[in-house]
Amino acid sequence: MLDFVTPIVEKSGYAGVFLLTLAENVFPPFPSEVIMPLAGFTAARGQLNIVGVAIAGTAGSLLGALLWYYVGLRIGLERLKRWAQRHGRWMAVSPEELERATSGFRRHCGKAVLLGRLVPTVRTLISVPAGIAEMPLWRFLPYSAIGSALWTSALAAGGYVLGSEYERVSGYLEPVTNVVFAAIALTYLYRVATFRRRVGATR
Repeated sequence: MLDFVTPIVEKSGYAGVFLLTLAENVFPPFPSEVIMPLAGFTAARGQLNIVGVAIAGTAGSLLGALLWYYVGLRIGLERLKRWAQRHGRWMAVSPEELERATSGFRRHCGKAVLLGRLVPTVRTLISVPAGIAEMPLWRFLPYSAIGSALWTSALAAGGYVLGSEYERVSGYLEPVTNVVFAAIALTYLYRVATFRRRVGATR
């Protein structure tokens, strides 16, 4: 991954950082844990400005989040409930659970988006329920921008401070990412296994 990302950042500068963080939010195989520390290290060498790096990273991240927000908005709650009615077991959720979850998200949407943008793996996914819950764009954008700015700036600062050892940043975050991913996978499997029991109990 570094062999692919490094020349883009070095040759394309801020535009490269912007495009890579945009891709990271659309195609998760491009992790910001690699992109931003490298960009921070590049700034430490004097080839870029650290503030410019943070701005470019935040802008790319926010545009990617906006894309998934509109995907969620396009799907909509009613369509999702119809899917759950037909394929609820494999979606691991019933239409009633979707209704309750969406209502809960609407009550705490600002906090959910802000915190979600700070958690590996979740940060890409959180924009979809925001769109499904029809979170107003004027609320979604600032919360998502603040979360994105904190995340990208922290990673860039880590690379800037660590210098040539910037790869250690991704090493620190990798266990956290693995734990979050494992928790999501286990939760999904549990909900699939207990789907009939849960749905039966609510009827």
